Amino acid sequence: MKRLTDIFLLLCLVLAAVSCKDSGEERSHVLKVYNWADYIDEDVLAEFPAWYKQQTGEDIRLIYQVFDINEIMLTKIERGHEDFDVVCPSEYIIERMLKKDLLLPIDRNFGKTPDYLPNISPYIRRELNKTSQPERTTTDYAVPYMWGTAGILYNRNFITPDEAGSWHCLWNPRNKGKILMKDSYRDAYGTAIIYAHARQLADSTVTAEQLMNDNSPEAIALAEKYLKAMKPNIAGWEADFGKEMMTKNKTWLNLTWSGDAVWAIEEARAVGVDLAYEVPREGSNIWYDGWVIPKYAGNPKAAAYFINYLCRPDIALRNMDAIGYVSAVATPEIMEAKRDTAIATRSDLSYFFGEGVGADSLQINPVQYPDRKVVERCAMIRDFGNRTELVLEMWSRVKGDNLNTGIVLLIFSVFGVLFVWLVYGKIRKYRQKQRRHRRRRRR
Repeated sequence: MKRLTDIFLLLCLVLAAVSCKDSGEERSHVLKVYNWADYIDEDVLAEFPAWYKQQTGEDIRLIYQVFDINEIMLTKIERGHEDFDVVCPSEYIIERMLKKDLLLPIDRNFGKTPDYLPNISPYIRRELNKTSQPERTTTDYAVPYMWGTAGILYNRNFITPDEAGSWHCLWNPRNKGKILMKDSYRDAYGTAIIYAHARQLADSTVTAEQLMNDNSPEAIALAEKYLKAMKPNIAGWEADFGKEMMTKNKTWLNLTWSGDAVWAIEEARAVGVDLAYEVPREGSNIWYDGWVIPKYAGNPKAAAYFINYLCRPDIALRNMDAIGYVSAVATPEIMEAKRDTAIATRSDLSYFFGEGVGADSLQINPVQYPDRKVVERCAMIRDFGNRTELVLEMWSRVKGDNLNTGIVLLIFSVFGVLFVWLVYGKIRKYRQKQRRHRRRRRR
């Protein structure tokens, strides 16, 4: 059997080699990009080959694929050794990839092309570098792309800003059946563990960062307890349809991400629905996505140029406008482009754009760019490491434990009666058939 398997694999390799030879296309002229769906401006993507040709004199063809779950992307690279050149994981997966030695350092020797990587906000770089491993500094291997918060998208006709400003709204029975929860075990875990320690957070005896990164058995059990207590209020778990349900007035509350909230608020305004977004005062998760070059990349040079291209301020602005999320690029051009004098409130964004550039009192969309005070009560959720399976098992129990014991017993009883009835029916038909057969023999 092993011999047959070896022969089969050899044939596959030969066919692959023949295919590449027949196409006449060298791997150095192909760039394989693996990204989230709807997470880049299509024109920006289409224009890259011409820009790359201008910078290097080399032709490049893009192969673009999308994923919707971090772990699926990671499995393809780790176990399948897929030769994607550049991928866009979230911060905890970047941390995991560094631990597993699955990344190449980014070569910043761009020749005559300017190095745009310093355009990344120092704040974002510092935060992402918290995931660094021994002898591996994260920002040598990853360049931040987009970032944002997790919070509450709410309908102002039914929920006040003060109500949405606390995670309690998800546990409030008044909102039963009007809540959509993001189908994300990490955000759910962080939300539950923060709400469970609301008093300690208010007293400043513990921080959101400490809580959300405590994955001890006791913390996991506490999160499970709170999530199960919240579950009767939940109308559904969603990966992407929550924002649309909110724009159609179907639900009042949605635990979601800031970029999705921006899209929903704009869409809802067009149809007369008044939506808003709050990061609860207890604290929340701030997440970061970044571009990395996997260990098995076939064209790391083009991958580095692609990452550099995305750090140009004009390109970052186009991507933001297309997808609603916020780029990690923090230049004066970005700040001026995002300034909106129609916004009454002013935000301190000096932590993001830097001191002394007029960013400490900006009229800017607070959903996209949270004020310093919001950021200070939030934190990044790190990789759960070898406790990931325990958290996933807890999440499975929360989502799967839909019925109380009485209902389960009732269902089993009903199925038991049906089973007995079906068996009795078959036995009865069999006996009737036997009696008819005996009567025919007597005749």
